[in-house]
Amino acid sequence: MKRYARILVVISLFVASCNMPTTGDAADPAVATSAAMTVQAALNQSPLASPTAGEDPPSGENPSASFEDVTNCRTGPGVNYPPVTQIQPGVSVEIVGFLPPGFWVVKTDKGECWVAGQFVTPTGDVSAVATVTAPPLPEGGAPQGVSLQKWDISCNYETNQANVAIRWADKEDETGYRVVRNDIVIAELPANVAAFTETITLLPGQTVGYRIIAFNPAGDASSKTISLGC
Repeated sequence: MKRYARILVVISLFVASCNMPTTGDAADPAVATSAAMTVQAALNQSPLASPTAGEDPPSGENPSASFEDVTNCRTGPGVNYPPVTQIQPGVSVEIVGFLPPGFWVVKTDKGECWVAGQFVTPTGDVSAVATVTAPPLPEGGAPQGVSLQKWDISCNYETNQANVAIRWADKEDETGYRVVRNDIVIAELPANVAAFTETITLLPGQTVGYRIIAFNPAGDASSKTISLGC
């Protein structure tokens, strides 16, 4: 708008100069030529830049990840890295890194950790997420499986209570054990513990599945799943 205002002023001066009184029948050619050159120069000026030109567009929110199932978040990409935490279904966490072809680094309340891509539903622009490298594997190897030795269930049909008892062979390379009931970790036990008992509500005809996971800093290993019922 300022440019066009200047042009209007110049044109007004040009018109005024053409209408100035002269001693002859026509306007002074030199004056007219000078005014015309001034108008042309104004028209040739570059337009003013927009007030926002050159400014970076506002950045959007960081991309995030959500999960449909309980998902282990580990110290590195894969089961050879120990878990840091479990992310619950419906929880959204910030994505801070990517390792091709399919691992994400996310930020949780327990710190940054790694999740496998097949369990992640990303939201937002992930194209700018930094590509990262995997951390070194912990020294030593992961446990090589858990051997269950005995399991039993005792049902009280009057109270619908069931007493569950499970024993397994203790290992030498474990940091601890996790007890999983129906695919949910319900207890974490220290090293050298080789038995677990609990009392649960179980109706006649219902069954429940258990497995034991041995873990150390290099990873974990699971027993077979057993099914108990009343």
